[in-house]
Amino acid sequence: MTAEIRAELEQLEASGLDARSSELLAVLCWLARDEVVVPAQELDAARRRALLVLAAGGDPHRDLDLDSVAAERLADELDSTERRAQLADALAAFPAEGLAAVSGALDVLRAEPELAWRGFALALLADEIAEE
Repeated sequence: MTAEIRAELEQLEASGLDARSSELLAVLCWLARDEVVVPAQELDAARRRALLVLAAGGDPHRDLDLDSVAAERLADELDSTERRAQLADALAAFPAEGLAAVSGALDVLRAEPELAWRGFALALLADEIAEE
C-alpha cells in the first residue's frame, strides 16, 4: 500500500495545489479514509442524513468544501476519539518525504485535527455523491 500511496502523493504534488488548498487537504483525507473504521450501517445512515442537509441547501451535486454544513454534520455524527486517532495515524504514515506541498498540507492537517476530521467527513460525503 505504501507504494500506491506514494504514487498518489506524487500526483498530488505534481498538480501544483497549494499546501493550504481545500482540495489538497480533502484529497489527503480521502486517501486515509480506509484506515478509519466506521461500521457500514452507521456510515450509510450518517451519509444519508448529511445528503438531506445538503439537498435542503439547494443542489445536492454542487461543489462541497471543508466548511460545508453537510460535511460538518457528518463529521459530528461520526466523531470519536478512536476514529480521530486512526485518521491521525494514517496521515502520519503517508510517505511524503521530498514532496513540499503534500508535506505542508499534512503538517496543516496534523496541526489542526478539527480541520482533518472535517476533511475526512467531506471525503466520505464526496464518495457518496460520486456513487449516485
